[in-house]
Amino acid sequence: PDVTLDLLPMIAKRRAAGETILMLGQVHADLPYMPGDSELEEVAFDLLLDEDERSTLFSTPNMPVGYQDHLIGLHASTLVRDGGTLQIGIGSMGDALTGALLARQADNATWRALLAELNMSNWQTLIDREGGMQPFANGLYGCSEMFVNGLLVLADAGIVRRKVYADAELQRLANMGTLDENAYPDGVVVHGGFFLGPTSFYERLRELPAERLAQFNMTAISYINELYGNEELKRLQRRDARFINSAFTVTLMGAAVADQLEDGRVLSGVGGQYNFVAQAHALEDARSILMLRSWRESAGETSSNIVWEYGHATIPRHLRDIVVTEYGIADLRGQTDATVIERLLNISDSRFQPGLIEQAQKAGKLPKHFSLDPRFTQNTPERLQDIASRHPSLFTEYPLGCDFTPQERDLLRALNWLKSKLKLTEILELGKATLDAPEPDAYPEHLQRMQLDQPQGLREELYQRLLLAGLQNSAV
Repeated sequence: PDVTLDLLPMIAKRRAAGETILMLGQVHADLPYMPGDSELEEVAFDLLLDEDERSTLFSTPNMPVGYQDHLIGLHASTLVRDGGTLQIGIGSMGDALTGALLARQADNATWRALLAELNMSNWQTLIDREGGMQPFANGLYGCSEMFVNGLLVLADAGIVRRKVYADAELQRLANMGTLDENAYPDGVVVHGGFFLGPTSFYERLRELPAERLAQFNMTAISYINELYGNEELKRLQRRDARFINSAFTVTLMGAAVADQLEDGRVLSGVGGQYNFVAQAHALEDARSILMLRSWRESAGETSSNIVWEYGHATIPRHLRDIVVTEYGIADLRGQTDATVIERLLNISDSRFQPGLIEQAQKAGKLPKHFSLDPRFTQNTPERLQDIASRHPSLFTEYPLGCDFTPQERDLLRALNWLKSKLKLTEILELGKATLDAPEPDAYPEHLQRMQLDQPQGLREELYQRLLLAGLQNSAV
């Protein structure tokens, strides 16, 4: 339904003013039929396209999850409170969070062992206050603009199972634990505005029995993204909410960037991210958690995603809350600028800490004698990769499954390897790898998938050798 329910009153108003507006509906045999508030009577549509539509549904395949994302998801999973509310976004970090929550529930000992090796004592007070380390005894309620695959996986695992009700008095009783759920079977475990995910997600929705599907209520975006309108009920439903989204840059003052580069190029819509951050500040006991890779590699250069300043902000500094990287957790809400800067330095990559400290000192935000706590000066990829190697079950490449063929998975790894080598400092290594690349008959299906099995001309022959080198060097 997306914004359809929110548009209906506006359409009615314009029709009443004499404007002609047609409502069209289209049936697709493969599209899961979702119940809830989004269900409309057939008479609501002026035209209904009910032909045999067999176009492939748009899907977003699960992408590989690297060690950075796994550790980010692991840290975030400690901040989710049992019996609370969960909103998560799409992407590999959302998948990593889902995988970590599954481990917290089903393999708590292994999950805790990894956390112990990462020395979570630095944030244990925060975790005890805001989240938890135990499996979910009461379950979670999902409230997310986008009903993502991860929420369904968590529901199937019995983690997302806390029911909410459309009546404030019933919800109040449910919150107190005195409601007989068997007497009120209409509770829902997820409110969503629209759904998007891999083909396996759609298949799972199609095969759910009607009584189970009824627990996922597709409703108006405004109901999920805003508190106004039936606010009392929403506040009762959304207790201990954790709104968990991602950003690609965070400034040392706590502003976050998720939708646009500073040169004006727009990467995505803001979606509901701002709404959920604002809700986290408006709801009692709610928190906004932004997941961030502390560093990135682009165009052959490694740089920090925690920066002193950036020419655009999706979430302004006055709404700063919690930021999580692969190195830990920074609780920024209600803190002074100096404390915010120090806490973000604590979870930044150590390769960039000296430069960031110098910039903050030049701006007068840190004293000249400032020095970082030694506990946080060993934030290196090598240390994390070493820890990850001892816990392979928690670092699977596709924690929620995968639509890719085995060959396509190999190709993804190979192309990412090539991307990391395409820089002047490693051109010799790349050239050597190309010379040492295996013969084409070692990877015939992979080359065919990339249409390089029969290269035409010198350029395609070079591409073939590069791809073969990537396949050989990224093999698992």
